[in-house]
Amino acid sequence: FTMSSTQGSGEHWKSLESVGISRKELAMAEALQMEYDALSRLRHDKEESRAKQNTDSSLISWDEPVLDFYNKPAGRQKDLKLLRGLSGSDPTLNYNSLSPQEGLSNHSTSQDSSSKKLSPPPLPPRVSIWDTPPLPPRKGSPSSSKISQPNDVNTFSLVEHPPGKLLGRHTTRGWKEGRGPLDFGGKDTPGKPVARSKTMPPQVPPRTYASRYAHGKNTTPGKNRRISAAPVDLRRRAVANGHELFEVSEERDEEVAAFCHMLDVLRSGSDIQDYSLTGYVWSAVTASPEHLGDEVNLKVTVLCDSIQEPLTFTCNCSSTVDLLIHQTLCYTHDELRDVDVGNFVLKPCGLEEFLQNKHALGSHEYIQYCRKFDIDIRLQLMEQKAVRSDLARTVNDDQTWVPSWIVLMPASLCCLPQGDFPLKADRVVQSVKAICNALAAVETPEITSALNQLPPCPSRMQPKIQKDPTVLAVRENREKVVEALTAAILDLVELYGSTFDADFQTAVHGSRKHDLVQEACQFSGPLAFTVYATHRIPITWATSYEDFYLSCSLSHGGKELCSPLYTRKAHFSKYLFHLIIWDQQICFPVQVNRLPRETLLCATLYALPIPLPGSSSEANKQRRLPEALGWVTTPLFNFRQVLTCGRKLLGLWPATQENPSARWSAPNFHQPDSVILQIDFPTSAFDIKFTSPPGDKFSPRYVFGSLREEDQRVLKNIMQKESLYWLTDADKKRLWEKRYYCHLEVSSLPLVLASAPSWEWACLPDIYALLKQWTHMNHQDALGLLHATFPDQEVRRMAVQWIGSLSDAELLDYLPQLVQALKYECYLDSPLVRFLLKRAVSDLRVTHYFFWLLKDGLKDSQFSIRYQYLLAALLCCCGKGLREEFNRQCWLVNTLAKLAQQVREAAPSARQGILRTGLEEVRQFFALIGSCRLPLSPSLLVKGIVPRDCSYFNSNAVPLKLSFQNVDPLGENIRVIFKCGDDLRQDMLTLQMIRIMSKIWVQEGLDMRMVIFRCFATGRGRGMVEMIPNAETLRKIQVEHGVTGSFKDRPLADWLQKHNPGEDEYEKAVENFIYSCAGCCVATYVLGICDRHNDNIMLKTTGHMFHIDFGRFLGHAQMFGNIKRDRAPFVFTSDMAYVINGGDKPSSRFHDFVDLCCQAYNLIRKHTHLFLNLLGLMLSCGIPELSDLEDLKYVYDALRPQDTEANATTYFTRLIESSLGSVATKLNFFIHNLAQMKFTGSDDRLTLSFAPRTHTLKSSGRISDVFLCRHEKIFHPNKGYVYVVKVMRENAHEATYIQRTFEEFQELHNKLRLLFPSSQLPSFPSRFVIGRSRGEAVAERRREELNRYIRHLTHDAPEVAECDLVYTFFHPLPRDEKAAGASPAPKSSDGSWARPVGKVGGEVKLSISYKNNKLFIMVMHIRGLQLLQDGNDPDPYVKIYLLPDPQKTTKKKTKVARKTCNPTYNEMLVYDGIPKGDLQQRELQLSVLSEQGFWENVLLGEVHIRLRELDLAQEKTGWFALGSRSHETL
Repeated sequence: FTMSSTQGSGEHWKSLESVGISRKELAMAEALQMEYDALSRLRHDKEESRAKQNTDSSLISWDEPVLDFYNKPAGRQKDLKLLRGLSGSDPTLNYNSLSPQEGLSNHSTSQDSSSKKLSPPPLPPRVSIWDTPPLPPRKGSPSSSKISQPNDVNTFSLVEHPPGKLLGRHTTRGWKEGRGPLDFGGKDTPGKPVARSKTMPPQVPPRTYASRYAHGKNTTPGKNRRISAAPVDLRRRAVANGHELFEVSEERDEEVAAFCHMLDVLRSGSDIQDYSLTGYVWSAVTASPEHLGDEVNLKVTVLCDSIQEPLTFTCNCSSTVDLLIHQTLCYTHDELRDVDVGNFVLKPCGLEEFLQNKHALGSHEYIQYCRKFDIDIRLQLMEQKAVRSDLARTVNDDQTWVPSWIVLMPASLCCLPQGDFPLKADRVVQSVKAICNALAAVETPEITSALNQLPPCPSRMQPKIQKDPTVLAVRENREKVVEALTAAILDLVELYGSTFDADFQTAVHGSRKHDLVQEACQFSGPLAFTVYATHRIPITWATSYEDFYLSCSLSHGGKELCSPLYTRKAHFSKYLFHLIIWDQQICFPVQVNRLPRETLLCATLYALPIPLPGSSSEANKQRRLPEALGWVTTPLFNFRQVLTCGRKLLGLWPATQENPSARWSAPNFHQPDSVILQIDFPTSAFDIKFTSPPGDKFSPRYVFGSLREEDQRVLKNIMQKESLYWLTDADKKRLWEKRYYCHLEVSSLPLVLASAPSWEWACLPDIYALLKQWTHMNHQDALGLLHATFPDQEVRRMAVQWIGSLSDAELLDYLPQLVQALKYECYLDSPLVRFLLKRAVSDLRVTHYFFWLLKDGLKDSQFSIRYQYLLAALLCCCGKGLREEFNRQCWLVNTLAKLAQQVREAAPSARQGILRTGLEEVRQFFALIGSCRLPLSPSLLVKGIVPRDCSYFNSNAVPLKLSFQNVDPLGENIRVIFKCGDDLRQDMLTLQMIRIMSKIWVQEGLDMRMVIFRCFATGRGRGMVEMIPNAETLRKIQVEHGVTGSFKDRPLADWLQKHNPGEDEYEKAVENFIYSCAGCCVATYVLGICDRHNDNIMLKTTGHMFHIDFGRFLGHAQMFGNIKRDRAPFVFTSDMAYVINGGDKPSSRFHDFVDLCCQAYNLIRKHTHLFLNLLGLMLSCGIPELSDLEDLKYVYDALRPQDTEANATTYFTRLIESSLGSVATKLNFFIHNLAQMKFTGSDDRLTLSFAPRTHTLKSSGRISDVFLCRHEKIFHPNKGYVYVVKVMRENAHEATYIQRTFEEFQELHNKLRLLFPSSQLPSFPSRFVIGRSRGEAVAERRREELNRYIRHLTHDAPEVAECDLVYTFFHPLPRDEKAAGASPAPKSSDGSWARPVGKVGGEVKLSISYKNNKLFIMVMHIRGLQLLQDGNDPDPYVKIYLLPDPQKTTKKKTKVARKTCNPTYNEMLVYDGIPKGDLQQRELQLSVLSEQGFWENVLLGEVHIRLRELDLAQEKTGWFALGSRSHETL
């Protein structure tokens, strides 16, 4: 600095001369004060500018504020760029500065202020380095007074300024020619300081920026400028290029620098031949035998611009897409010689995606979806040059950015002018306190020691030390004190800069880079460090706690390496700030060469609560238990594998947050008031580096069968546990001893590695050799190696290598778990990060979902810094077009979130108006941006909102029902639900698990016809859900039969019959229902999905059943007091069984349903490890109901991996019986019906349950006469009578005849009563009669009464007689047209499943097998049993003997099934200790009997099976006919 000798300053200095302090020392104090003033001024400016400006939304932000897009000047919208991030800990650290124009003009005119006090310099603003450099306005020009967009202090201005210095920091000289901002030499020093007593210092010192190559030959605007970032910005900011997040000093953070270099290599290494293809969203492909059979034909319609009429082809599923393109081109081109098929693509109509030309048609998920729901396959032929290219990367995207770093080297604080000026000790203490407060309120021991050498002053509590007052009278001693204080502050600045990744540093950079390196494996010294103190203590702790102490522990993969060590108990100390000082060495009984590379140090702060005054001794005793106040983990080896050394500041996480020592977590600098722990690690003249050893050249491999049988049995039992979470110590010991025998059990590798006793350097060669020679794992098993239990870098590298073979479709299935696994990586750069970034760059669908998953990860405070780096890396690599698309999606989501919140918080009467107003804002959004893809899928491209089709649901969360206009004119509008207030991450996870289950079933040849809909969380508490068309909730279906409809059996069957009037249609719908219902039963049971009521189970008109709204899972049921609301294993009710059976009696179709359930259950059980791996990786995601091993154990117990398939089949059959017999489910449905009645709007149209659509007077024609002709007996679906009604209409030549039951007449009357008062309606015949209500006499009497009723009804007041309900009732249904002119023939309730007649009395299905001297007989089903002589259904059970058996000792029998001719048992009967040779002489006698209580049981049938005729080496399953005792044995 240079000091001036102005008149004002001279008086100032003279007043301090009597103290005896030199001018140099006084200048030091003044410089410190100026630094504080600069910081204070910035905080003041920030608060003012925040109140004035509308700021931009950010792609990378924690809070996502409401969109205010329309207030932005149109000229700036295209210049919007991304935020920064990551340089500090406080959300308030992104100071706003003035624009370049304002900054210059303000300082150039304020020249009349006193030179005694100096204003801080304006910080140069920044703009994105991708923006066009703006030209600085001429002085006095009109544009100089206009500010279109407030700039942020952390962005560059591209206006060049000569470099200057501020406390040794590079800055600009914008306000005076040739003068630094703290130049004391001028009389006209501008500016005015902020009052020190009224302004709190900011959390982080301000940052200024200058090019390292500012005087270089090739310096150009926009180059060599760095953009730093703060981790949180509560303001909206625009999207730019993700690389701006990385521009941090590489000397400050070498790990980030190395990460950026990796990104540069990744981008430059992309070998793209045709950039236009990078903008395509390719249709997902899933190859499976189910979809690729040559015998499966597809009917495909292709549209193209050159032909008016669409072309229809019939082709095999296995035909490739390019073959279909070639066939189409034959119709559109006369000559194909010069036509390249590769220049054309096929696009599904309505979706912005393209089929992959080289893949089979049937392998595309779009084709599979169309086949599943019988939807026409409509494709559009397009030339590649006509395809939208807005998302494609360009050559410029891959070449524009190469990380260039700017290192800010502030000059030393000691560059002070000579001269002896007095110094006031209190002023120095205040200045030091201000600087320390700005530097996270850290007071190092060196600063404390230096301040202790100053005279006592009121600003600081002085320790009781003896001090000679004459010491400071000597000038040399005073200079030593100042030098020591200066050095201590410089050390603190450097410590702060390295801790918070700040953008400034001292001139003499203190980072150690030693040439000398010692291998960690050779360093036998113990691990020791000094715990000095905790800083930034909340003042409330002083009155609430005492006896603070720290617990220190070492862990690797969640396993403690030794017992924790504790500091002594300490109390508060008060120097500059409140501190807890231990200054105590911690020495672990572990040598450094015994430490694994990924060792974590975990420190937890404890304290004893101070007892409340007057509380009882018992209460005091309870309160005196230590409480955890905070914790932090830090790796001992950094990313260069060097042992941590020197002083470290670690921000503590509150103890209320999870404390998982199993995973790496960054220190808490995310919260601005976090407590900071200071630990001093030893320093040395060399680096202690952990060098990874090579694996042993040879690792033994032995045959598993060579083990003793007992060892084999024990190992198999251990491996059946499927998960490392439930391995006991004995299991681990046995596995590790026998590890060389386990190579063929490929999936056991995670169990084996989890059993390794140690991961220290000396053990790694053996582990790595085992890993290297292990049989190649499939990707599902390899996921288990990405858990927190395996932090070892080589293990994770191998896991990523094995999952590298994932297809893009499979990668999307597991992407949420892989994003969570990033938390378990020790360092920023890792093989998993590289794998995900590389795959994201090569596929737009992966990029899309990766972006939204990373954006959600920003909400996790412990890992937000890491996810912000990764999100920035993705934005760096994906190209400008995709970045702009993501920005549009974020704007849309914010707009919808604002609207949903307003509608939800509004009064019910005001919601409709608020919705219409908000939809207008959405319409304006699309008017400005044109089109936008929905976060649900990059294939959903929309260009507007359809307000007339938008509404909201009357549920607690009041979700919006939205309809978007499809960009593709050939596609339908896209309907979605937008929720605000519900955490959809749990729904996402549940649907992901169900989707994976469905794929497993399909790959095994069992398509359960599951309805999988899209659901995506776009932030905490909000997200989008796809709406499934042509579907209704079970509640709405059931209440068509009244509020007690949930207790009736027919509603679902009648509803399906109504929408599928044809016999073939109905049979197909029932088949879909059987499969999908079975899949839902298995999926909801395995995942423990609770809160199941009839409003979150839906049914499509095609018969597909599916569940929605997964707010409760893994067994976390809602409770009524101590009673679970969900008491059945899963929802399977009698009305569902009625659809399956075709009536109220069990049929053979019920056997098919049970078999499907058990088969599907066993297929999922084979993949137990996959679901445990996937859910285990999500334990850290923050979903409350998936947070610990107990939640994971629910799935483990549900899948029963230790059971055999037969035992599992029996188990699940009992679950079906339990669910079907549960009254609680129906009662739950009924209670929900009552609860939902209050939400039913008055404008809901009443409909008849048996009429598929509503008819009116205008559409059907006026009815002139109605007469009930006769009654007829029917047998299907139930035995009873139907009434034939003759309907005459005006201008109709012939009468129409309809058939209606008495119950349907009653439904009409009940719903008319809801519309009209009873006085306007005729009286209805009584339903209750004495005697048989279905007798012919009753039917005849009711016919006369019904005739009177309809005569009065049709001649009633016009508002009644002509209402829609009446005209719908008398309109012919499909069943009426089918039955016209013919009497309905008697039809068995079982339809085609009629029971057999003759001597054979039914069939029994058995599964027989022999293993380990045991004969297993699974009694599965019986079908077609005879009725008893009294005409009633039997109560059958099965009894078996193993003949010859004269003593009747081999008798075994099943349970009794009640009142059925088609029972299901699935019971296993076992004969033990039977040699195989003995079986050849045995015969199985099976009898089916009906239990008759006190009377003798009735034989229904019998079969004898000669075991010698069966191949017992394989399981035998089949149907066996039942006959009489005299019948020949089958």
